[in-house]
Amino acid sequence: MDVSAYLEAVYGNLHRRDPAETEFHQAAHEVLQAIGPVLQAHPEYLHARIVDRLCEPERQLMFRVPWVDDQGTVRVNRGFRVEFNSALGPYKGGLRFHPSVNLGIVKFLGFEQIFKNALTGLGIGGGKGGSDFDPKGRSDAEVMRFCQAFMTELYRHLGEHTDVPAGDIGVGGREIGYLFGQYKRITNRHESGVLTGKPVGWGGSHVRTEATGYGAVFFAQEMLATRGHDFDGRRVVVSGSGNVAIYAIEKAHALGGRVVACSDSSGYLVDEDGIDLELLKEIKEVRRERISAYAEVKTAARFSDRGSVFDVPCQVALPCATQNELHQQDATALTKNGVLAVAEGANMPCTPEAVEVFRGARILFGPGKAANAGGVATSALEMQQNASRESWSFERAEDQLATIMRQVHAQCRATAETYGGDADDYVLGANTAGFLRVAEAMTAQGVV
Repeated sequence: MDVSAYLEAVYGNLHRRDPAETEFHQAAHEVLQAIGPVLQAHPEYLHARIVDRLCEPERQLMFRVPWVDDQGTVRVNRGFRVEFNSALGPYKGGLRFHPSVNLGIVKFLGFEQIFKNALTGLGIGGGKGGSDFDPKGRSDAEVMRFCQAFMTELYRHLGEHTDVPAGDIGVGGREIGYLFGQYKRITNRHESGVLTGKPVGWGGSHVRTEATGYGAVFFAQEMLATRGHDFDGRRVVVSGSGNVAIYAIEKAHALGGRVVACSDSSGYLVDEDGIDLELLKEIKEVRRERISAYAEVKTAARFSDRGSVFDVPCQVALPCATQNELHQQDATALTKNGVLAVAEGANMPCTPEAVEVFRGARILFGPGKAANAGGVATSALEMQQNASRESWSFERAEDQLATIMRQVHAQCRATAETYGGDADDYVLGANTAGFLRVAEAMTAQGVV
């Protein structure tokens, strides 16, 4: 069988069956472009139609979520859960509450999650979910009622050995608490392993809040080390100012970097002295204000609602906001300004054209399925602690996270070298390494 023709047929079939799911097509295309050498080396995966099966979710759930706002008005949102692949373990992946959420977005995120979870080396499959509900501007009571309505439908599909959601954009500790409370109420079981991202006091893990941001920095540190560099004294730019971005900033500072810029949907902030993390946390987490308020407090900083945060010169860039935020012109600007490494803290924040700019210029580029695997890795460690009724110290949990990210990095380089000859090709390495682990398990389990 001609491998290239087969992969083209698979991709064409995805377009034919689901023509509007552009983000899912983009994620699938990246994987399909990478795995040709693997299929050449393992014709058994072709005969078993592993790729066809891998691109089709095992289960897709879409449901109505009716709830009542503080004015007594009935609202109706859509809920989603895509249980994509369970070859390696129970479905694992976050819930996203944001107006942009639709089935295509959830499929893209779930598909990425398969490979990301595989790269951690832990026994977790891939899934994702969420709703087009927007928690911004809603009262705690409204968020609680929505979460209770959402879980009233979703609970029947969850379980610590079946499907274990976590948080994502719009779903933090508050939302996880409301979701878990409703699950416990309906099932009459304190099954703490059914959701991750819980507060430490009742089953959560230390470092879970910090894990995705910390992990992206650990991965970037490993990439830099391959060329004799580190974070010490480096200018760093981080897009976003949510949970992932804040803790990426924190860890970059701890390793000696100077984060000079971050952003939100209204624009970006530049502070040449280095972002004041406590001020940023107060504005974004306590006051829940736009990032422009930072420049009002610290007048030496400047806020801009024009251009891009990636216009700011830096040696390390960490896109930590959302998908397709870093475009070709941004990648070109970063390259011209001397960027050494780019690590994706968000899911697929770089467009394909931007990725090609980085790869063509031989910039160290860590794709999200590798660089931001720290969040789900620590979620799996939370599941492990829940199963044994343990609670690890912050130091132990962070050491485990750092070890996993080093292993992910080493695995990407080794696999890229095996199948492509260039250890610096992390896109090839991440996609190929993740695919190999899942394909092996799917083959062993038969046609299911």
